[in-house]
Amino acid sequence: MGNQADRSAGEAAPAKNGALITTSGLVKQFPTGGYLFTALNGINLLIDRGEFTGLVGPSGSGKTTLLNIIGALDYPSSGSAVVLGSDTKHLNHKQSARLRNHHIGFIFQTYNLLPVYTVYENVEFPLLLLGMEADRRRRAVTQALEWVGLTDRAQQRPAQLSGGESQRVAVARAMVKKPEIVLADEPTANLDAENSHNILRMMVELNTELETTFIFATHDEKVIRYLRRRITLRDGRVVEDREMEPDYTT
Repeated sequence: MGNQADRSAGEAAPAKNGALITTSGLVKQFPTGGYLFTALNGINLLIDRGEFTGLVGPSGSGKTTLLNIIGALDYPSSGSAVVLGSDTKHLNHKQSARLRNHHIGFIFQTYNLLPVYTVYENVEFPLLLLGMEADRRRRAVTQALEWVGLTDRAQQRPAQLSGGESQRVAVARAMVKKPEIVLADEPTANLDAENSHNILRMMVELNTELETTFIFATHDEKVIRYLRRRITLRDGRVVEDREMEPDYTT
């Protein structure tokens, strides 16, 4: 299932150990006020296909920094992050963009929809970056909108949507290319409880149907209840990594 035929320009080899994502001794430092602030300090993780995993911890624990490195939006200061067989610190700008465009979907708490475009056009945008032909784009966008229950809103613009609908569009945009990995940074932060649970149930269904690996950065208990694996960060270190029994009740 998915986009095997679409990968010729952005093909990534599977990791040798079978994991989709491997971090080894991962360190990230930022210059701050004349000294180096260590945001991540020796992160070692293996994440496999089909996981529904959360990076959990308070603000400043390193969750978003780790998510950005996994998504090839940032680079390690030392150590490594191998994503789909590619060590991200060795990728140039074009190669990083190719990895993201072909294999990774992103969901942000602020939706990041393009306000001048319709729902359909927002979901279609990642496929335009891939150079997919029009007929295949149309089928893929239609399917993605069906997944999130927004076929009747396809010609609306973001300003005409509720917060829950906007986040469903963001999910459709992330999933339309059927990526191996979806990275979600506080995806329920701006949603009420009902919409949060609706979005999370939909993500669980997509995870099950497509075997997409979902990785969340969150401190929202509503999200945490849905996780099958909880990786707790504190001060840039993994302090707990354990399997979870998800709770899908409201």
